[in-house]
Amino acid sequence: MGILVDRGTKVICQGLTGATATRLTERAIAYGTRMVGGVVPGKGGTNHLHLPVFETVAEAVDATSPDASAVFVPPAHAADAMIEAIEAEIPLVVCVSERVPVLDMVRVKRALEGSKSRLIGANSQGVITPDACKIGVMPERPHTAGRIGIVSRSATLNYEAVDQTTNVHLGQSTSVGIGGDPVYGMDFIDCLELFFADDATEGVILIGEIGGTAEEQAAEFLKREKSPKPVVAYVAGLNAPTDRRMGHAGTVDVFGAGSAAAKIEALESAGAIIAPDASAMGTTMRRALGGR
Repeated sequence: MGILVDRGTKVICQGLTGATATRLTERAIAYGTRMVGGVVPGKGGTNHLHLPVFETVAEAVDATSPDASAVFVPPAHAADAMIEAIEAEIPLVVCVSERVPVLDMVRVKRALEGSKSRLIGANSQGVITPDACKIGVMPERPHTAGRIGIVSRSATLNYEAVDQTTNVHLGQSTSVGIGGDPVYGMDFIDCLELFFADDATEGVILIGEIGGTAEEQAAEFLKREKSPKPVVAYVAGLNAPTDRRMGHAGTVDVFGAGSAAAKIEALESAGAIIAPDASAMGTTMRRALGGR
């Protein structure tokens, strides 16, 4: 079954008429995602890609009852778009926008408190349940329906884990990119909880990187909950300087913690199986499942 999205998920796109949103929405529709409309202020009442365009998210909700919203909005306005979707009580909001200001994301996090919405991102590649629903920028290939859940801060390493699990004939139940910014929505723990409860998921690959404390928090969760499924972890940046931004804003060491070595030690002590390098995530998971 997978988590968060499936064949029945109805999706709207905020910023639908933009060039990037247009191209990726066309791909999502071709993949089988149930796109039901878009939201573009000033263009309400029109059509784009044979989809109705609404002036506000509230109007789109009234007309289409969406389960999710894909936010393809420039960074200066992305926070307002996310908050509008949260206030409209859309269950899942997926924001792929990069370089959303940190203070704007603080406002978004405040709006999430006590809400009925889950947020993936910002700066996320999105979420995909193979052969069912795709929201975001990830490629359709090499995703293959299967039994491994993947949650990653890094988009590139996410795709690497997907390719590897496909190549060792495990496939993916759902793949989630939580984003590489300092402030974001769903974290490792949120995804682990869902994967552990999902009957279609037999193992989880967790991909972290330097900066922040998300991996250490996930390790504490694994110690408390005693994972019912094998968790394979890989943490990028073992040889990277922690005082330098390495592509993601979240990789900056601003709290005097967050080295790759410390994260690996924390996850291993919590029972996670550490992949020795980025090329071994799939084979490590296959061994963890007993070669099944």
